[in-house]
Amino acid sequence: MTTTHIDGVTVTTQASVYFDGKCISHGITFADGTKKSVGVILPATLTFNTGVSEVMECVAGSCEYRLAGTEDWVKSSAGEQFSVPGNTQFDIRINPGSEPYHYICHFG
Repeated sequence: MTTTHIDGVTVTTQASVYFDGKCISHGITFADGTKKSVGVILPATLTFNTGVSEVMECVAGSCEYRLAGTEDWVKSSAGEQFSVPGNTQFDIRINPGSEPYHYICHFG
């Protein structure tokens, strides 16, 4: 099931902009202190580093991702998610001409 809206959160209004504007996200904080980010990645191939484990939930578009130490690209589309271990990196690819990848990043 795809998340379509999130109630009861505080939103960081200033965006975090990465990779020359190819990834833009906003932090959200729940009443219990849980933090997530919501954002969009434009067509590009990018490498992200993680501090804590992450679950990337696709809410629109699609991407291909490759976890550190693997060779194969795996597709993730709307309604799907993938997990990334903490203290590692992963590659994400949105092909030219594709719809941007809209996501929710669940930390830890």
